[in-house]
Amino acid sequence: MRRELFLRILNGVTTYDEWFIQKPDALGCMGFTPIQKMIAAIRILAYGILADLCDEYIKISERIAIESLKRLCDAIIVVCAEQYLRSPSTDDIARLLREGEERGFPGMPGSIDYMHWEWKNCPIAWHRMHTGRSHKPTLILEAVT
Repeated sequence: MRRELFLRILNGVTTYDEWFIQKPDALGCMGFTPIQKMIAAIRILAYGILADLCDEYIKISERIAIESLKRLCDAIIVVCAEQYLRSPSTDDIARLLREGEERGFPGMPGSIDYMHWEWKNCPIAWHRMHTGRSHKPTLILEAVT
């Protein structure tokens, strides 16, 4: 994620929910910074890591990481809903169709497709994590246009 986008989201989130603002706790020690809280939440969303793994990299507790994730999602829905979480307008659809034609996909405003690909060299320790109905380890390959 680009720094400018991260800081814009952080600014919107801290404006909406002051829980993200760094404050002293009951003992007078400063709490976690807004950047720590947001990075923990984004790492959980982006990489699918467990909340307790945030302790190793960001030095933040599992409880705070989970709370950060919940509050970030709530804030994003409220702050960004009008611009990003809406149905496309006729201008948006026209722009998507034009971009699709320029890229060689006429008449296709967007498509998401995926396939399960057998992972022959999957490490033994990961077999159960990547095994589904086929009873063989697979990876999901996703294509978005």
